[in-house]
Amino acid sequence: MAAAPIPIEAALPAPPTTRAGRAVWLLPVAAAVVFVLAVLALAQYWFARDAEERRQTLIADALNVSAQLKAQLEVERSRVRTLAEQLHNTAPTPAALAANPEVQAGLQRLWISVTWLDSHYRLIAQLPSDTPRGTGLPEARGGLSGHLSATYPSIAQGSGDDVLPPAPPQGTVVVRYALPRLLKNAAPWWITRKYVVQLLDHTDQIVASADDAAVPAVTPEHESYRIDLGDELPGLALELTLRERTPRLWSPLVVVLIAGFLGLMGLATWLLRQQVLQVSRAEAAWRTEATWRSAMQDSALVGLRARDAEGRLLYVNRTFCEMVGYPAHELIGRKPPMPYWPPEAVDELMSRTARNLQGLAPREGFEAVWQRADGQRITVMVYESPLRDAHGHQIGWMGSIIDITARKQLEEREQRHREALARQARLSSFAEIASALAHQLNQPLAAIASYSEGLLHLLQRRGVHDEQVLQALRRQAEQTREAGRIVQRMRDFLTRRQPKREAVDVSTIVARVEALLRPECRRAGVRVTLRQAPTLPSVQADEVLLEQVLINLLRNALDAVAGLPRRDIRIDTEHDAAARTVTVRVHDSGIGLQGRSIEELSQPLHSTKPDGLGLGLAIARSVVEAHGGALSASDSPLGGACLTFTLPAPADTPALTTN
Repeated sequence: MAAAPIPIEAALPAPPTTRAGRAVWLLPVAAAVVFVLAVLALAQYWFARDAEERRQTLIADALNVSAQLKAQLEVERSRVRTLAEQLHNTAPTPAALAANPEVQAGLQRLWISVTWLDSHYRLIAQLPSDTPRGTGLPEARGGLSGHLSATYPSIAQGSGDDVLPPAPPQGTVVVRYALPRLLKNAAPWWITRKYVVQLLDHTDQIVASADDAAVPAVTPEHESYRIDLGDELPGLALELTLRERTPRLWSPLVVVLIAGFLGLMGLATWLLRQQVLQVSRAEAAWRTEATWRSAMQDSALVGLRARDAEGRLLYVNRTFCEMVGYPAHELIGRKPPMPYWPPEAVDELMSRTARNLQGLAPREGFEAVWQRADGQRITVMVYESPLRDAHGHQIGWMGSIIDITARKQLEEREQRHREALARQARLSSFAEIASALAHQLNQPLAAIASYSEGLLHLLQRRGVHDEQVLQALRRQAEQTREAGRIVQRMRDFLTRRQPKREAVDVSTIVARVEALLRPECRRAGVRVTLRQAPTLPSVQADEVLLEQVLINLLRNALDAVAGLPRRDIRIDTEHDAAARTVTVRVHDSGIGLQGRSIEELSQPLHSTKPDGLGLGLAIARSVVEAHGGALSASDSPLGGACLTFTLPAPADTPALTTN
């Protein structure tokens, strides 16, 4: 019976509920309280600054109004003195007082009444005439008025309820003025708009106000400032009261807002804690599932990679990283070209990637050759499938990669084995054919040699002494015997007989082969250069076979430079005493190896020539290796290829000097 799967949530540990964990969630509320206290402290600081600024402004405005009031009083005193001087030279009659222009101007401006008294304080005249009469003294200070007086010829003045001085020798002028009007004239409009401007007595009773309707002098909600007017208006004080209520920092609305803010912060913190706990559970579940999936993907034997629509790597598993030899952090986020692509195949792989990202990847997969970080080449099989998100939308491609390098190597070994068997069969057939050809060619070659010898003796007996004809017949006989000897040696080599070893001068063989092929090189327009070592030791080798090796290499060089603008061939010989070897190099200025190795070039029945059999280098390599040497290929300084064969030179062989 299968076990029931365990839900992820049941396997997760519960969120931490320790005292320290709960205390962490109180930090937002504590931070909110600290923030509120900081705001209140800042508000208290700015409130105190504003209050101090308002107080300083109030004092400055009060001093300004006081100065204006005193200045106006001084102006009025000056005018009363002027009036007294004018009345000194005027007849003491009511008409003279009424006709005085200073009196008319003062009554229109500020004065309530003008009284003219003689030296005994008896009334001479009074304007306006309906002013109440009494003892002749000005109205008491209890009303909204004040007085100014001037005597002549000596001038004296007073104000308010001051006691009048002793009777002057000629008379006194007393002027009553309206305190409210004086106050309005002294206070600018912007002052009266901002403040309630009043004059108070020592009992805090309002004597005069700049407003038409009087207001209480001092209230708890309004800020005020009072200045004693001193000698200017004895017993009176100037008071300025702000019309606006003084703001209070700790109002009920502020307390309610702060309490509401802290309560909401506590509620928001609690709700946030619940939400974070849910998110933590979901994240833990996701992490557990992701860990399980990652473990499953990393344990897979197939390399996995995810790419977006632009080919950028989004995910690789452990098998993929081990396959290419790069860590995941070096691959994630990379876009084509990828670091594991072989440099020579970047263009081809870029084209294939573009087709695959368009959805044209073959469903049966495709093979690719990648290069590991250590330079090793691997062959992989890639299968692409669409990668979709949680909503089913395709966001890229998911690839499954299988390393088939071992399988490919096994297939290649089997293929090479089959080809080797086929080549061996063809070589066996060729050896039989070569043996038959050698047997068949020996008879005509022997006949040609016999006819040449017979013809030579016949001409000599008949007295023919044409040296050119005789020399041609001798050379014909020699070449015929040489051809027979070469055919016999090749037949012996193909039938696996050991070469005929003897002391051979490599320099002589090189010079003879060059002389043999010189006419052919001249006709082809090829320049052949010899650079032989001054002394070369003799080697134990089959002279005929070595000649055939060198002839084959030289003919290959001739074919490589045929038809090219530059046609150069160089043959170098070298002796390495330390390695005990003699080396022969054949350079050409042809098209070069084009990436082919000596193993590929010397494969039997493999040829780069349209009419070649593919046996020349194969036989040459077999001959050199049969003598204990080695055949190799490399790039030449002339721009083409350099074919080199090296033969062992025993230490006891005498060194030969090249002529």
